Amino acid sequence: MDRQPVLEGERLLLRPLRADDWAALYAVASDPLIWEVHPSNDRWQEPAFRAFFDDALAKGGALAVIDRASGKMVGSSRYQAYDPADGGSVEIGWTFLARSHWGGGFNAEMKRLMLGHALNFVARVDFRVGEANWRSRKAMEKVGGTLSDRTELAETTAGPVRHVIYEITRESFASGPLSL
Repeated sequence: MDRQPVLEGERLLLRPLRADDWAALYAVASDPLIWEVHPSNDRWQEPAFRAFFDDALAKGGALAVIDRASGKMVGSSRYQAYDPADGGSVEIGWTFLARSHWGGGFNAEMKRLMLGHALNFVARVDFRVGEANWRSRKAMEKVGGTLSDRTELAETTAGPVRHVIYEITRESFASGPLSL
């Protein structure tokens, strides 16, 4: 599975994240309100975002999200934890969008593009969401994610945080709200 494809939708272009995207992406990420309910709610600060950005480049799978109408960067997302065994799975996460792109179907378009690509290669896509991150949990339910019984404990700068795992399978995607 190519974890850094170019995916083009009606309003968004997703392409591999590059080192020279730092300034444009940090300009989006420096808004504290984007991170207010996120487990890593200090990510708007430059040192925290630098660690996030460097990790994205080091692990691969990171995508820049570009608004096609303006040509401006409006966020990013990642494919991570690709496991081709037993039908295969991959995680989509570390997603954020500029507040100007909240609502209006931008997140749904991005997830539809990413899911459509991933489910050509894997049977299941996982989404790891901070248990108290009500904004992301609501967004997952809106795009057809099913809450699984799996959880993970992750270390953050604020201490351990429990994450819940949503999933979308090839079958549920084909009949769900984001189906192509």
